[in-house]
Amino acid sequence: MTKVIRFDWAMKTILRDKSNFDILEGFIGALLEDDEIKILELLESESNQDEEFDKFNRVDLLVEDSQHRKIIIEIQNSFQVDYLQRILYGSSKVIVENQKLGDSFQEISKVISISILYFNLGPSKDYLYHGEMVFKEMNTLQEVKFRQKVLARDEKTGEIKQKLEEKDIFPEYYFIIVNRYPNVLKRKIDEWVYMFKNNEVGDNFTSKNIDKAKQRLVELNMTAEQKERYKKYLSNVADINSSIQSAEEKGFFKGLAKGIEEGIEKGLQEGKLEEKLAIARNMKKLNLSVEAISQVTRLSQAEIENLD
Repeated sequence: MTKVIRFDWAMKTILRDKSNFDILEGFIGALLEDDEIKILELLESESNQDEEFDKFNRVDLLVEDSQHRKIIIEIQNSFQVDYLQRILYGSSKVIVENQKLGDSFQEISKVISISILYFNLGPSKDYLYHGEMVFKEMNTLQEVKFRQKVLARDEKTGEIKQKLEEKDIFPEYYFIIVNRYPNVLKRKIDEWVYMFKNNEVGDNFTSKNIDKAKQRLVELNMTAEQKERYKKYLSNVADINSSIQSAEEKGFFKGLAKGIEEGIEKGLQEGKLEEKLAIARNMKKLNLSVEAISQVTRLSQAEIENLD
């Protein structure tokens, strides 16, 4: 085994460099079972909303495959009440921001949202999830695929003709729950999830480009300045996890769970204010935006801005 840096740190730093796109291509290809994935560029958000949060938690990629689909990758280290709503907003935002003014709606690209989560999401026990839009006939419950008329050039005659084509444009979602992974290798994507969880790459791993991750994500290759920043990041993440664990023990998330049944606001009021403040302080150390911290802790922006 070769020890490597945490993948969430790599996503925030060196994997934003074009020379390291092949590592992300390998990961996405293993998940989607498509070795022809090609990353063209990072997509910069045109909106300032959640700018700092997006910078440290999300990577939007322009990916080229046979369908020219766009990919969003998100890393989430800590529990967030409205995470599902946020990824829905994120995929919608990418669709809108990459639809140029005046473009035909036929040019809208499919978006695939990939979430790498370091917390449990729901009561299920698996570590890999996939969701997509499915249409069914209400009377027969039979699944259907809608087709549209499109113009296409005949390869033999060069003549432009109409043809019917299935349109697969609605977003798809993949969740990887890192902490649930049982360290059992069954397929290519498991080698990547093993790396996410254990910060190690096995000598016998064969997934495409995981050898590049093994070479470039080794901590020994970092400069002194990078190592210091990485060490500080690990400390901040540990502080956040410690604060969350303490909050759970003292009833913050117990109150939150009760709030889901009886009213979220009531549950949040049962949580202790000092625990919320501790979590907020540690999130500020990671340079997350006030808006993002407020979403997690439900503290007001003024309370967060006044924290030391």
